[in-house]
Amino acid sequence: MLNREKLQFRAELFHLVRSFFRQQWFVEVDTPIRQPVLLPESNIEPIPAGSWFLQCSPEQCMKRLLAAGSGNIFQICPCFRAKERGNRHLEEFTMLEWYRLDGDYVNLMEDCQQLIRFVLDGFNDNIRYREGIHRSCFGTMSLDLPWERLSVTDAFDTYAPISLDQALANQQFDEIISVDIEPRLGLERPTFLYDYPSQHASLARLKTEDKNLAERVELYINGMELANGFSELTDVKEQQNRFVEELAEIEQTRKTRERMPGKFLYELEQLDKAAGIAFGLDRLLMLLMSAESIDDVVSFSIKDWD
Repeated sequence: MLNREKLQFRAELFHLVRSFFRQQWFVEVDTPIRQPVLLPESNIEPIPAGSWFLQCSPEQCMKRLLAAGSGNIFQICPCFRAKERGNRHLEEFTMLEWYRLDGDYVNLMEDCQQLIRFVLDGFNDNIRYREGIHRSCFGTMSLDLPWERLSVTDAFDTYAPISLDQALANQQFDEIISVDIEPRLGLERPTFLYDYPSQHASLARLKTEDKNLAERVELYINGMELANGFSELTDVKEQQNRFVEELAEIEQTRKTRERMPGKFLYELEQLDKAAGIAFGLDRLLMLLMSAESIDDVVSFSIKDWD
């Protein structure tokens, strides 16, 4: 369990995040944690809750609100993913997610830059936290704008033992990203890794000039992935075709059947240009507090129940 000092630090982060988005005129929303149908993603395994599921992300509900005319929105909420456990992973974790109308993944990069600088300014303005922030990785790296932007293709050319095409053909893409590329990103300054292969971005819009690439971006700081976002795919027919592929993969690998999110697809027709991103607040706390494990920054960890 966190002591009083760390609980206050965690609470201060949530306060600063909310202050940032309110100043940007985003509306804070809350959506159901337990849902009867999820957006099918074969690389994420949900946790059942009776005949329903605990949300892996608030994405489905937030995009439905966006399509219904909510305007720009954000949310801080618990999310759940089965079989995720490690120094940076918990089956239950805290997600910040935001969506903006008429935006794309370039706007999301700018949001991330402004958000983190706002949070750091807030902590540095408080003498209680200033020394700890200076001791963290943020005390040594450059936060001057613009932050590094590195395409996935260039990252493979620079850091990977094989080419991007070989990695895709051998189904080694995720392995090489996590082992060979990720630890080298965001060390001297934050890094945005962008333009992912289309087969690794099932909810993202494809690039107009190259349909093999999707407008997906991830933010890395000190070798840690903090955020994953994209220009939203709003073409209903294309999204349904991708869901068909994901559902088939889920049935083959997990031997379970999930339903097509029909209401989501129906309402997606009302959404034009938009962008959204999921940001791990527990991981940001790890960096801010110089913690080695995610267990050290959450109110209760698994070991607190042993």
